[in-house]
Amino acid sequence: MYDRLKGFRDFYPDEMTARREVIDTVEAAAARYGFREIGTPTLEATELYTDKSGDEIVDQLYNFTDQGGREVTLTPELTPTVARMVVAKSQALSKPIKWRSTRPFWRYEQVQQGRFREFYQTNVDIFGSAEPEADAEILAFAADALTDLGLTGEDFEFRVSHRDILGGLLEAFDAEVDTEAAIRAVDKSDKIDDEEYYALLTDVGLQYHQAERFDDLLGTDDLAELVDFAGTDRVADAVSNLEAVLEAVEDFGAREFCEISLETARGLDYYTGVVFECFDSTGEVSRSVFGGGRYDDLIESFGGQPTPAVGVAPGHATLQLLCERAGVWPEEAPATDYYVLSVGDTRAVAAAVARELRELGHVVESDVSDRSFGAQMSYADSINAETVVVVGERDLENGEVTIKDMETGDQTTAPVDEFPGDLERPTYEDWE
Repeated sequence: MYDRLKGFRDFYPDEMTARREVIDTVEAAAARYGFREIGTPTLEATELYTDKSGDEIVDQLYNFTDQGGREVTLTPELTPTVARMVVAKSQALSKPIKWRSTRPFWRYEQVQQGRFREFYQTNVDIFGSAEPEADAEILAFAADALTDLGLTGEDFEFRVSHRDILGGLLEAFDAEVDTEAAIRAVDKSDKIDDEEYYALLTDVGLQYHQAERFDDLLGTDDLAELVDFAGTDRVADAVSNLEAVLEAVEDFGAREFCEISLETARGLDYYTGVVFECFDSTGEVSRSVFGGGRYDDLIESFGGQPTPAVGVAPGHATLQLLCERAGVWPEEAPATDYYVLSVGDTRAVAAAVARELRELGHVVESDVSDRSFGAQMSYADSINAETVVVVGERDLENGEVTIKDMETGDQTTAPVDEFPGDLERPTYEDWE
């Protein structure tokens, strides 16, 4: 008996039925905005990650030396991969580049609720536009995907911030601050108490009273106060950009889901502008459901031409937590349109009926195990068949098949030569 590895999951058919519905819904929303599907490799060179994040990141990776002596890694995220792909064919790609991808990733980290070592995401990115409309479209897509799943504004909220507001405020203090480390501390602020938070800020260069003032500034509702405090073009421009993005989001129909939250920082260092995270409005899902933002410098850092970029990556595990909390996670049960039940020497006719129904686009099962009538009916019930078509020897002698509605138990007969006929989805009601 072999045990499953910690942090990895099995998905049986019932679970995959719900997961597939959610994935298809999210991807359909992205497709409506013109995001084109791409495929990406499972393995990348380890240096793709260590060159940007340092050798210490290796402890979080599933990496090994392959038979050719190359250091390779199971991909822990998609952004470096798509950056590499954009650089490789930048001149041939029409701008803006709008890509989407759903696939698994791997990180060796502590397993907890909503976090696994193998996890699945749908990544949606725009490359080649620095306009506020690009950020707004990412937010609008994310809102559409969630509402398409049945969620409402009472279920989720997007907390929107801007990295240059944070960096500009830190620059305004009379102190030598490690800005990236300070922003990482901000990203942790809702998970720790004030004293621990202020300690992190003092560790990276602020004095204690400055840490308190910085915290107060991030809690303000008045963006003009931030511009006045900093007195720099960097903060003024960032505030203007954030307001422009939110104005575009209003036009795109998603403003109701967004609130300004400067404590939202996103921990990854490559973010450069507007960033956001999706949270459960009730707080029952205590962690971020997913997040995204602008990363304008990444393509250039990979050797490409300066290329602005913005994206979002809904994680499926946390999205499931939100949908379950809101009561909109799809039913975990298989869906079957028809079960064609064969009794006696009727395989040829039963197979023909099944083929015709499948050609109409229906999910159709039939007996492949030489089971009795009762066993076949039990199986049809177990797979949630909506309609059973009984093809029996006695029925065929009368030129008929029996149509049974599995929900009500009602049944009737139909001429075998007329079934399914011109009907796209023949049911008991068509022949009663």
